[in-house]
Amino acid sequence: MADRQYAFRKHTITLIILLVGFVFLVRLFYLQIIDQTYKLSSQNNVLRFVTQYPARGTIFDRNGELLVYNEAAYDLLVIPRQAEIIDTMEFCRLLRLDIESFRARLQKARMHSRYRPSVFLEQISKEDYGFIVEKLYKYPGFFFQSRTLRKYPQPIAAHILGDVGEVNNNDLERDKHYRMGDYIGKSGIERFYEKYLRGRKGLKVVMVDVHNRDKGSFQEGRYDTLPVTGINLHLGIDAALQYYGEKLMKNKIGSVVAIDPATGEILAMVTSPGYDPNLLVGRVRGENFNLMLKDTSKPLINRAIGGTYPPGSTFKMINALVALQSGAITENTQFSCQGKGSQPIRCTHDHSSPLSVQLAIEHSCNPFFWNTFRNTLTNNRFKNQKEAFEYWNKMMKAFGLGHKFDTDIPFEVAGNIPSREYYDKVYRGSWNALTVRSLSIGQGEILLTPLQLANLAAVIGNEGYYYPPHFVKQIGEKNELLPEKLTTKIETGVEAKYFKLVKQAMLDVFEGGGGTARRYKTTAFQAAGKTGTVQNPHGKDHSMFMAFAPYEKPTIAIAVIVENAGYGSTWAAPIASLMMEQYITGEVKRPELEDRIYNTAIY
Repeated sequence: MADRQYAFRKHTITLIILLVGFVFLVRLFYLQIIDQTYKLSSQNNVLRFVTQYPARGTIFDRNGELLVYNEAAYDLLVIPRQAEIIDTMEFCRLLRLDIESFRARLQKARMHSRYRPSVFLEQISKEDYGFIVEKLYKYPGFFFQSRTLRKYPQPIAAHILGDVGEVNNNDLERDKHYRMGDYIGKSGIERFYEKYLRGRKGLKVVMVDVHNRDKGSFQEGRYDTLPVTGINLHLGIDAALQYYGEKLMKNKIGSVVAIDPATGEILAMVTSPGYDPNLLVGRVRGENFNLMLKDTSKPLINRAIGGTYPPGSTFKMINALVALQSGAITENTQFSCQGKGSQPIRCTHDHSSPLSVQLAIEHSCNPFFWNTFRNTLTNNRFKNQKEAFEYWNKMMKAFGLGHKFDTDIPFEVAGNIPSREYYDKVYRGSWNALTVRSLSIGQGEILLTPLQLANLAAVIGNEGYYYPPHFVKQIGEKNELLPEKLTTKIETGVEAKYFKLVKQAMLDVFEGGGGTARRYKTTAFQAAGKTGTVQNPHGKDHSMFMAFAPYEKPTIAIAVIVENAGYGSTWAAPIASLMMEQYITGEVKRPELEDRIYNTAIY
């Protein structure tokens, strides 16, 4: 009996020992395999995994002049579990933080992870870094990580170049390349060419002691990887022309777009008011962005691609070209003009009558273009006016109007060319040329961006074709990465002989005795252009001008809009003339005209 009792106890004790051993084994498996807490904590006590951020690619203008480069900066990281701060006030003074900001940042880091490093204070300058790093040994759990900040040697082209900021949740979901605390292009060229500019991150494994001091690479850098610098970009922008355009547009509201007709490369894109791109760099980025967001002059809006305007008289050439191509008029067709007594659209200029298309463009005769537009919609080659209108609409699109160019221009607006369906809905199917007569002189529902207007000037200068407007000229050193669509020639479908007629008329705008821009011609080259005075229901008319030069083989096509400035010949035309002179000759020899533009504020 006793032996059986002892045997039972022995089995029970053995079972308990095995059960306890099993529990320990399960717990050990959990701690070593499943739960990473202690592993992370121990590793973080001796090893630090530091991301090596690459320098972003630099950006140059068409002549190799530097537009954007990198400057050294540092992020202060924290591992919350290791953070020990005895004197919070001294630490805040060291970092120039207030207590509330310190607590908020530390709490954010804890929410991210108590055992992994995260950014505590970002974008510390190299000057501040040198001062802080000497005392950082007092604060376990904190260490620096190097990165770069964008720097702009000239305060120009902010809307073109864009800016760089910290990734948000949408960025993290869209691209797995990024981690919290990384930076990404937020707008402009920085955004569109982010995958080229960002480079590839590296990793450095560093040993640290209990005082958080760097003790060198782990296993002589066996596990380190080097960062790869981003790819450089060369833009079509001419820095000197961009600077000059921004100077001319200072204290004015509007925009200037200049294009190389031979390539579609944008030579300058000015929007006014603008801002210094250095304002959106570093720790002041958020504060400055919010200030500009509240600014009533709206400096963050790129009016060159986001502003839409009725084109006014600058639209008359395209109506003439479509009418000539469709046979609605010929180069010898004449219409009479009764000046201010003309019906249904009066004329605002004094000139001879009747007149042909060439004189009508030179003198900007409204009645001529009303009759031209009416002939287009009543053309016998079409079944009815609505079919003729569909042809007109299709030709507008062929000229690059009413749709985005879809190149490397972020946030571009399409503008508006009204469709047959739109008018059928508005007028319940009952409408004709007289109903939509305002389209004949570039008013009504037509809305164009300054970019589209500059491209229209390029189309006319090229006598019927264009290359999609774009910013980049070269990607990297060999340029094999340039997208094919940027170099694809687009034909309008209008014969070159009709463009020659319109070009001659635009030349007369500068050269003719009655030309509306004759006061701004220069002996250095011949230019062709067209003024526009655009009705503005909210105040004074907008001043508008489009042109190209030199006349025989254009190297620049330009559009200028100065809001609330009145006649196109008063402000937009001289600005365009000065910029063409600057680009073609490299200097301007009309100081009196420059001074008038510089010293006049228009709002």
